[in-house]
Amino acid sequence: MPVFSGTFWALVPALAAIILALITKEVYISLLVGIVTGALLFNRFHLLDALDTTFTIMSHKVGDNTNILIFLVLLGMLVALMNKSGASRAYGDWASKAISTKKGAGFAAAALGALIFVDDYFNCLTVGTVMRPVTDRQHISRAKLAYIIDATAAPVCILAPVSSWAAAVGSSLPEDSPVDGFALFLRTIPFNFYAWFTLLMVAFLLAADLDFGKMRQYQLLHESENRDGLEASPAPPQKGRVFDLIIPIATLIVLCVAAMLYTGGILEGNSVAQAFAGCNSSLSLVYGSFFTILLTFLLYVPRRVVSFQEFAASLTEGFKAMVPAILILTFAWTLSGICGEGYLEAGRFVGGLVGGSRIGQTLMPPAFFLVAAGLAFATGTSWGTFGILIPIAMAVFSGSMTSLMILTVAAILAGAVCGDHISPISDTTILASTGAQCHHIDHVATQLPYALVAAICSFLGYLLAGITGNGWLGLFAGGALLLGALLALYARSRRIRKNGKSS
Repeated sequence: MPVFSGTFWALVPALAAIILALITKEVYISLLVGIVTGALLFNRFHLLDALDTTFTIMSHKVGDNTNILIFLVLLGMLVALMNKSGASRAYGDWASKAISTKKGAGFAAAALGALIFVDDYFNCLTVGTVMRPVTDRQHISRAKLAYIIDATAAPVCILAPVSSWAAAVGSSLPEDSPVDGFALFLRTIPFNFYAWFTLLMVAFLLAADLDFGKMRQYQLLHESENRDGLEASPAPPQKGRVFDLIIPIATLIVLCVAAMLYTGGILEGNSVAQAFAGCNSSLSLVYGSFFTILLTFLLYVPRRVVSFQEFAASLTEGFKAMVPAILILTFAWTLSGICGEGYLEAGRFVGGLVGGSRIGQTLMPPAFFLVAAGLAFATGTSWGTFGILIPIAMAVFSGSMTSLMILTVAAILAGAVCGDHISPISDTTILASTGAQCHHIDHVATQLPYALVAAICSFLGYLLAGITGNGWLGLFAGGALLLGALLALYARSRRIRKNGKSS
């Protein structure tokens, strides 16, 4: 057993990558430094062995996530086709007339994010593709759009019974557990404080046109320069129409949902709930995006919206556009692997820390919320956090579905989503910035203060809920604290604006 495995040192590579990325704003190098640091720790600083470990883990991670990478490439191709046809521009022109306000554009993006609840990857990239032209026209910065996308991706998916996340939670229970995973998930939905508070926060921020922290600085810079640090792309040809964007997107949604039912065994007699719980979500996304591209070919080429040569060129352009996201994901997965099972085993260290603690059961919900948030932040994975902490919580409560056990599992889910939300190496954080075409570290830095406000209110809500044994009391008290904090921030923002105008 390597000397650093299962110890605090197992968290050092991820923490080093995160801190370095926030300082240097160079995410690729930071992730690579974290990976090499972890490999050196695992191999007791033998360089050649460390390199062998690095590329072994990378090859396994890429192999295990091939379907996700294929989906990203296919979706990039679809986006390139819609841009080449002019459909995205036509939709933007139409939406600028139908959505004539900044608030309207923000709420439209949030509503679309809430509607696409089956998978967070699908959510991030689809919402960014459809809403980016609209939010650009209404002077919503790419960082704000990335926050809206990220805040309505995982938080919505973790509240939806019909989603890939519900299946992940159910599969995290021990095999011999007397508790039904899906039934437990349903009972945690009302008490997932962080998810509810994040959605409430998005609605308040959009309704009040409120920005604070780095997001305010970024938004003011965007409005003053009328750009977002990105070069404007040349205007596409005007052959495409609005339905040339709506039909492919609607087809993609329908086919991905249908593919989830198919891979979940709907044709073999499984119910809809069973099919979604047992589906292969990544393969389903590949099926849906592949057949959508075929349909797009039939929709565009015979009508000469794009020529055959332009169609072929768009496939290459789409692939190239996804290379940065693929590279970041590959490095993030590798870093998670070196910190994970079989290597440095950060989960074993955290599990031993929690499992061996003498925390009173009434303090379990807030304690597990903090631990889950920290673990997901350091590893960049919500699902991995579920798999580590839910069995520990089940063991603490002897598998009995008491109200306190449900609260504790809900706190784990909330903390995992919170840590995933703010982690620079999280899949959804990476894909939200990709979908919004926002610089990745800008998205991380601007989102962090927002997420921390919701996280603090969630922690205090779980603290009260654990002490009183009443989850509803914790929910309403935490929600009231959040509204109070947002109203205070809004009043402060108005004072700053008033003073700025008077001066």
